[in-house]
Amino acid sequence: MAKLAIIFPGIGYTCDKPLLYYAEDLAAQSGYECKRIAYALPGETRIRGNLEKMEEAFRILYARAEECLSDVDWEGYEEVLLISKSIGTVIAAAYAQKLTGMRIRHVLYTPLEHTFPFHPENAIGFIGTADSWCVPSEVLRLAKEQGIPMHVYDGANHSLEKGDVLADLSTIRDVMEKTSEFLKLG
Repeated sequence: MAKLAIIFPGIGYTCDKPLLYYAEDLAAQSGYECKRIAYALPGETRIRGNLEKMEEAFRILYARAEECLSDVDWEGYEEVLLISKSIGTVIAAAYAQKLTGMRIRHVLYTPLEHTFPFHPENAIGFIGTADSWCVPSEVLRLAKEQGIPMHVYDGANHSLEKGDVLADLSTIRDVMEKTSEFLKLG
């Protein structure tokens, strides 16, 4: 049976940006068929810190993800890997609850606190201590409670960047090495 990797981007962090671009390549090299979720928010995209706008964004983007995945023949897959970034981690974790009886795994890049009420299982996560889209200490606490190993990058922002290109490339390499190890455990 086949394996499927689904890529859930963030609002401004598309599948063509480094974390998701390279993670998708790693998944493909590991034998996963890859499917990208394409969505965008209409109008205002400045939602950080506004719970009402975040909930509205979740509803809109979740509905779009459902639409993008409506033609998937789930019975044709033995494993589904959900690779997600930012608000995509919330959408992926929520969507995974529909996939009962399947082997589901998660790669969570810069998850938000709102991801954890959906209890993603078989997961690995990555976060920076300077992430302004969440409270990193709260994300780490929630992940620890759920047994999700989190890799922390000191001084890194929501894109896991510090503003020094060579340091950022080193971080990307480390994240991809850890992602690759996680994929091999499957």
